[in-house]
Amino acid sequence: MGTVPIILIAAHIFSMLGFSTYPALLPLLQGDWALSNSQAGIIGSFFFAGYIATVSAWTALTDRIDGRYVYAAGSTLALAGTAGFGLAAQGFPSACAFQALLGAGIAGTYMPGLRLLSDVVHGPAQSRYIAFYTSFFGIGAALSFALAGFVAPLWGWRTAFVLCGAGSVVSGLVVFLSLPAKEPAGGTHSILFPLAAWRRILANRAAAGYILGYGVHCLELFGSRGWMVAFLSFAAGLGASGAAPWSAAAIAAAVNAAAVPASILGNEMALRIGRRRWILIVMTASSLTGVALAFTAPLHWAFVVALLTAYAMLVMAESATLTAGLVGAAPPELRGAAMGLYSLVGFGGGMLGPTLFGAALDLAGGQASLFAWACGYAAIGAGCFLAPLAARFFRAAR
Repeated sequence: MGTVPIILIAAHIFSMLGFSTYPALLPLLQGDWALSNSQAGIIGSFFFAGYIATVSAWTALTDRIDGRYVYAAGSTLALAGTAGFGLAAQGFPSACAFQALLGAGIAGTYMPGLRLLSDVVHGPAQSRYIAFYTSFFGIGAALSFALAGFVAPLWGWRTAFVLCGAGSVVSGLVVFLSLPAKEPAGGTHSILFPLAAWRRILANRAAAGYILGYGVHCLELFGSRGWMVAFLSFAAGLGASGAAPWSAAAIAAAVNAAAVPASILGNEMALRIGRRRWILIVMTASSLTGVALAFTAPLHWAFVVALLTAYAMLVMAESATLTAGLVGAAPPELRGAAMGLYSLVGFGGGMLGPTLFGAALDLAGGQASLFAWACGYAAIGAGCFLAPLAARFFRAAR
């Protein structure tokens, strides 16, 4: 692996340290602020609202200017969102605002960083480099869970947010100072909403399929991550589940880290059996496993964690395949716009996920109900479950 990819992957991990801070501390904040499940989910969704409101502009901007400047600006905004939450959040409205700010900042690092990577790696190796980059999203998320879970009991949740925000400073400096300056591709499309470029991208059936697939994938991925610690806390509260040796946040960190190889190995499997076939198999399996997971909550903690890990791996198994497919299908001169639309649709699904899960919990009986948790996982997995049927329908229509 070359020097530039290593730098970008390392920076990517640091840029994510604020990502899981709120989900890791959700049970604590929900109790302190007397939040309903729907409100708790909405706060998590505001991260994605900030992300999708700005991601198309960030990524399209990489077609116009040196991506290092875009990355540095995103890092600064992410710091403001995470540290601002720790220093000033007082309840539901302010928490939503700072989560949106954090989402806008990470939007300025994640896809622009991927664009920087795809510009320096070409040929057959590109798919594998992209798989590593996208998979290490999970490493960053896992470290964020771990850091927040470690710091909050010692120095309070506000300190946890501030320290997690420091990762954005590191990522921005590393990318800006370590990567060489690069002339942009010179795109002429609109930066904010490049509708003409998006029409050209969506006219490509392969690109359109990867974009829509990423939407339902992210709905399940971020919906499940947003409620992972809360689900583990629910399972721990049931007498038959046994006492786990780690905290819920530490278990969530380990589960997210364990799921990372699934994305890399999934991309290798897709190269052997075909991307479309692999994506549909994995989406069906993940949606069914999520519902099964909910019903394991009364069992011993080891069984719960084992199935949660398997579920997390299935959810991640098509992630790199979708991204590599989109990068390969997009015209080079529209790659920034294509990544922006891809991320916009995907994180739009991510925005819906935590709120949909929380609303399902409230409607089906609340966090004390096993059936309600099954409904929550069914709600976020419905899109993936229906994906094979939709693919078959559109193939028949053609």
